[in-house]
Amino acid sequence: MGDSKEAGTEAPPAGTAARGRLSLLSQGESEEPSAQGSALFLGGNEVKSRAVVKYSSAPPRTAFARLQEKTDLKLPPANWLRESAKLGPAGTTILGNSRKSKPFSSFGMAYDFIDSVGNDVDVVSDSENIKKLLKIPYSKSHVSMAVHRIGRTLLLDELDIQELFMRSSQTGDWTWLKEFYQRLIDQKWQRKKKSKEHWYQKAILSKFLYYSINGDGAAQPVPSTAEQQESSSADQTNDSDGASWPAPFEMPSSVSEDPSASSQGGEPLEPSYIVGHVASAPKEQNLTTLFNDGENSQGLKNDFARNILWTFEDIHMLVGSNMPIFGGGRYPAVSLRLRDNNKPINVLTGIDYWLDNLICNVPELVMCFHVNGIVQKYEMIKTEEIPNLENSNFSTKVIKDIAQNILSFLKSNCTKEGHTYWLFKASGSDIVKLYDLTTLCEETEDKYQNPFTMPVAILLYKVACNMMMKKNQNKKHYGTVRTLLLNCVKLLDKSRHPQIIASANYMLSELFQLDEPKKEESSESPLNENSDESYSEEEEEMPDSDENGSYSTCSDPSDDNKAVAIIKSVGELSVPEKYKSIHQIRPSCAFPVCHDTEERCRLVLSYVLEGLKSVDNSIKKESDLPAADPNTPIPLKYEDESTRGGPEGLEKQMALFLDKMGSLQKGNYSSQSGMIPGSWQHKMKLQLILKSSKAYYVLSDAAMSLQKYGRALRYIKLALQSHDTYCCLCTNMLSEVLLFLSQYLTLCGDIQLMLAQNANNRAAHLEEFNYQTKEDQEILHSLHRESNCQGFAWATDLSTDLESQLSVSCKCYEAANEILQFSDLKSQNPEQYVQVLKRMGNIRNEIGVFYMNQAAALQSERVVSKTVSTAEQQLWKKSFSCFEKGIHNFESIDDATNAALLLCNTGRLMRICAQAHCGAGDEFKREFSPEEGLYYNKAVDYYLKALRSLGTRDTHPAVWDSVNWELSTTYFTMATLQQDYAPLSRKAQEQIEKEVSEAMMKSLKYCDVDLVSARQPLCQYRAATIHHRLASMYHSCLRNQVGDEYLRKQHRVLADLHYSKAVKLFQLLKDAPCELLRVQLERVAFAEFQMTSQNSNIGKLKTLSGALDIMVRTKRAFQLIRKELVEDFDQPKSEETPPAADSSPSLNREEVIKLLGIFESRLSFLLLQSIKLLSSTKKKTSSNLEEDVVLKTNKQIYSQLLRATANKNASLLERIDVLVHLLDQLARGSGGDGGALQ
Repeated sequence: MGDSKEAGTEAPPAGTAARGRLSLLSQGESEEPSAQGSALFLGGNEVKSRAVVKYSSAPPRTAFARLQEKTDLKLPPANWLRESAKLGPAGTTILGNSRKSKPFSSFGMAYDFIDSVGNDVDVVSDSENIKKLLKIPYSKSHVSMAVHRIGRTLLLDELDIQELFMRSSQTGDWTWLKEFYQRLIDQKWQRKKKSKEHWYQKAILSKFLYYSINGDGAAQPVPSTAEQQESSSADQTNDSDGASWPAPFEMPSSVSEDPSASSQGGEPLEPSYIVGHVASAPKEQNLTTLFNDGENSQGLKNDFARNILWTFEDIHMLVGSNMPIFGGGRYPAVSLRLRDNNKPINVLTGIDYWLDNLICNVPELVMCFHVNGIVQKYEMIKTEEIPNLENSNFSTKVIKDIAQNILSFLKSNCTKEGHTYWLFKASGSDIVKLYDLTTLCEETEDKYQNPFTMPVAILLYKVACNMMMKKNQNKKHYGTVRTLLLNCVKLLDKSRHPQIIASANYMLSELFQLDEPKKEESSESPLNENSDESYSEEEEEMPDSDENGSYSTCSDPSDDNKAVAIIKSVGELSVPEKYKSIHQIRPSCAFPVCHDTEERCRLVLSYVLEGLKSVDNSIKKESDLPAADPNTPIPLKYEDESTRGGPEGLEKQMALFLDKMGSLQKGNYSSQSGMIPGSWQHKMKLQLILKSSKAYYVLSDAAMSLQKYGRALRYIKLALQSHDTYCCLCTNMLSEVLLFLSQYLTLCGDIQLMLAQNANNRAAHLEEFNYQTKEDQEILHSLHRESNCQGFAWATDLSTDLESQLSVSCKCYEAANEILQFSDLKSQNPEQYVQVLKRMGNIRNEIGVFYMNQAAALQSERVVSKTVSTAEQQLWKKSFSCFEKGIHNFESIDDATNAALLLCNTGRLMRICAQAHCGAGDEFKREFSPEEGLYYNKAVDYYLKALRSLGTRDTHPAVWDSVNWELSTTYFTMATLQQDYAPLSRKAQEQIEKEVSEAMMKSLKYCDVDLVSARQPLCQYRAATIHHRLASMYHSCLRNQVGDEYLRKQHRVLADLHYSKAVKLFQLLKDAPCELLRVQLERVAFAEFQMTSQNSNIGKLKTLSGALDIMVRTKRAFQLIRKELVEDFDQPKSEETPPAADSSPSLNREEVIKLLGIFESRLSFLLLQSIKLLSSTKKKTSSNLEEDVVLKTNKQIYSQLLRATANKNASLLERIDVLVHLLDQLARGSGGDGGALQ
């Protein structure tokens, strides 16, 4: 690497900044631009290396002091062993008077750079451990390291067996590992003491570094506050050599049993992701550090002068280094080394120097040579020349292969998250073994004997927290997060760490999106491709070997069967790609596939329950609730039916509820278990309860869509009970939570309405409502520790009374609406507001219809009393009030269609009121009363309002047509009643006729006979009837009227017009033959009436001819009657077949017989008159051939008709057949001039 200026760039110290809280830099905001990595080209073999300083506590680099020749390094300098900012921790740690072995150094780094763990980085470790691993094939010394896996990251820490076993002798903690080690590896284990030579070399190096710091001026720098804290904590916690090892499972002070302790410890345990939106934590607390005190006391501090993100080929490592780096002048960055001139540099030393410079991105090395502590000379060596030094030749390519092979070996075999693996190579041995200490530890009595358990669990938890905060939009990470959390919970003792367990369970429940559409699951392939657990046990236990059979679990008899994997010879590590990672640590773990909403919610509730148990178990209070048996349902306190029953009781409860909602705004707090507001238990329980209420809401919604209304009511009851408890505990109600409550109450209203409409299946619904799972009972038990859960009892009871069910449903919607009025939720959630108002309008319509039907039923039962009862009037008022409120609801959200439907129902109510007033007075003396007129006119007004509300038919054709039909019916009913029961005592005949005529014409106006629809035959029948009635009325007027000839003529024309229109419409209908026959007979009578006023025979003959022609045209009516009679006659043969549902109403035989009799007499009369007139005309004038034929035909038909009518035994069918036959003859006989006569 030629250009040394670029090579040496290093991050400026972050470290005048606070040293104690490294997480400031873990966000990755400022570290990246600070240092450029570089690729080194070494000895023809290209090895890519890039180092980026993520954090540095070192001061700006200064030039080193070049010592004069003959300087005696055995003499201590004046500043020796004093804290030095220039040397950092290096000055003291080299000598070993401070923590020599830091078993948790990688955890300290991982905590500070939590973003990198589990995702981007392959290895986190001390640079010394990295160097030791890469020197394995060259070195005979022993290797002992602890390996942990978090996601796809491996954490490597030195596991000092000697120190560990010394501790074991004192405390008895690690006896199981000591016994295992002695049994399998070294039977005669004893502590090996370091030689005097070792300590001599350490001391001389330390003195050399202190001499090299520019003079004595820097001997006593003013430490920063962070460094003071660091040194003080170092003094407190590291008095002896073994103090860096924690107790096997020391309880961090921030997770003490005392709930008040959390308030002293400053920040709560969980990051604000977990409690933020409830406690309204400020944004800057997002990455609250876990276990502030616990970390330090457990030796989990990041004590490195530098944390470097080192990319070596394709391996990404987060490395801690304390190597002092000097600079200034001609050398921007150099490392300083002391060598004994009598001892040549060997390969191990060369690799050591080369790797140190690569990791720290230092381009050059300054070597100071001494003989027996006397300085001889300095030599400058470039980093890329180190592999080619005399006696220290090594291939950088081989080092790269060793790194890749070791990483592949570890990744293939360290598969279980949360487990502690031990990589061990005995001194002088070529065999490297990997053990799973967690499995070995579990075989002993106390599975919490492993001191790594706690730090690993915390790290799993922190990484999961970080991923949740960063990746909550990206579901493909959820599998990883879930695995991390499940392993974290698995590692921890429930009784000792309730806070982390509660928090982890809450986060597990948060992974499941309760409200997501089901389709989304299938679109995200990573969620579905694997089984429930991300790493299956079967896969882990299988022996791993590549195609060359490089390593196995049992290679030869000398190997022990406890090892997870073995490298048979360290020489294999130098072979390129010898160990290919078979089981790549998957970046996205499998997420359990929930096939339906219920399964997903049940999973969420199981985690919520575990979390609640952790919280409840951590609250120690004398007045705690007595332990309840979770198998027995909790007796609920029901109020007396008299105070509760019916809408009146509901009103009281609603008032209480709204009062409570008002007090929530002020933040009243009441917990029965005595939780301290603001404690972690309080915050966590709030979140868990809110999650359970959401889960129950989703379950209820799903049951609702399956039409399981009893089950839906049970779930919404649990959701509201959860919410009630939340309200009791909450000190500051958020608008989001109020919105949830509004949604819950809306759904509860829906369920109550559906239960009211499905009363026939009440027993099944009741059974579903009363069923309870054990899980639900336990959650309810936890809720009852805080409140009586009766706040919403009024909304969730399963009533058997239809009226109360409808009332409850209405009150639920009203409560939901009231909640939306709080905190301006209405404007923030317009969709929810519109939905609630729609439902309120709908339920008020339902209740209005219910009262209206009750009033109609009372009316139909009223036989004796002809006056309207008070009960009826009360029902009308209630119904009208409901309709009015409903119309207001729909109008306020511009829902014209529904408003029109309610106006239509109000019109129907007015018609019922009108009908109620028609019974007064004797049937014979009955007249159309003013009250009837009043109510019918009110009905008309409401129907017209409905049409105005709709505007045009395009708005909603079906509703428009329905309103038109109802309006037409109202006018028709009014006209019919006025015609049939004319109020002659109050009005003149002419006035009544005018009103009837107007009403009938208006009815016709709103009766569209041309519109093709299911209602078209009804419209045609209605129109035909109107024309028939009008024709009859004008016919009647003509008969009774004397005088005004103009008026008589007008009535005659109108009667004729309406008769012909009525006939046309009745002929279109197949099921109204009697009506058609009656109209035709009336037309014949009308012709007869006209004939009486005629004087000339020719005029009379013309009228008679016209009347007979009308008779001929009744043939179609007789054919239809005959067809129906035949069908009726055939029907009894097959008794089982009921009449077809869509067939027209069966023929009224009596009416047919009556009409037939009239028809026969009228036909007989007409034929006789015709014969008489034709005979007299024939005598007076010369014979006319056509008239002769008609006369002859008429005589024949008349004689046949007389014979037929004389036969009293003839059946109805036979009589009809005779008439049809006679009408045929008549049609043929008068065919010649029938048209002329007409």
